[in-house]
Amino acid sequence: MQGRVAVVTGAAGGIGAAVMRALAREGAVVAAVDLTAGGLEVRVKALDADGLTAHAFPADVSDPEQVREVVREVERRLGGVDYLVNAAGVLRSAAVGATTVGDWSDTFAVNATGVFLMSQAVVAGMVARASGSIVTVASNAAGTARTGMAAYAASKAAALAFTKCLGLEVGRYGVRCNVVSPGSTDTAMLRTLWAGADGVQDAIGGSPSAYKVGIPLQKIARPEDIADVVLFLLSDAAGHVTLQNLTVDGGATLGI
Repeated sequence: MQGRVAVVTGAAGGIGAAVMRALAREGAVVAAVDLTAGGLEVRVKALDADGLTAHAFPADVSDPEQVREVVREVERRLGGVDYLVNAAGVLRSAAVGATTVGDWSDTFAVNATGVFLMSQAVVAGMVARASGSIVTVASNAAGTARTGMAAYAASKAAALAFTKCLGLEVGRYGVRCNVVSPGSTDTAMLRTLWAGADGVQDAIGGSPSAYKVGIPLQKIARPEDIADVVLFLLSDAAGHVTLQNLTVDGGATLGI
């Protein structure tokens, strides 16, 4: 991955930051994209303190003009994009009856439209160079119903389907598109779902009242666990892998 240009959205978040760090460690030229400029700066400085480098590009992935501009700026400053990781995401937890139109729209704007806009913006250059790899971070909720998570699950299902359709269209040009679907991962987003101090054990043990099985591996994922799988799918080691959805949830969805 040495010298290859990688764009990571949601780079200020837990999984996005772990992906950014893993790519930087492999020698990639990393463009870190996130809406929160302050959080992005903190992540980039943390890398710098460890002798690694990433370049901050604050942008809203749900805004078409900002997406076009940030991709133009990345290409101008760093070069053509070899890798895209769609890791930006939001979660608004509520039962369907309590989900507002605003929450639904905001969730889809980032989790689905953001994936569409970023992928569309970079894939033309990948096709022209007959090379490229896109990985979208979805969720195991995209294929398994969850109470209180209808908007999130539906948006992630949309992102998953979109990424596979894109991969089908551009495969003939040597561009690969895959999906990683994490389960419970130790991030700030997951912690918003915890009702008390026993959030980790509740996630591991499952909840019959919510029709949610536990985690057979008896642990929640670290962001680095997800980043390792993203790196594999981006890399030449997965050179004949496309249109795949790799679930990384410790067995929580029972391999379905």
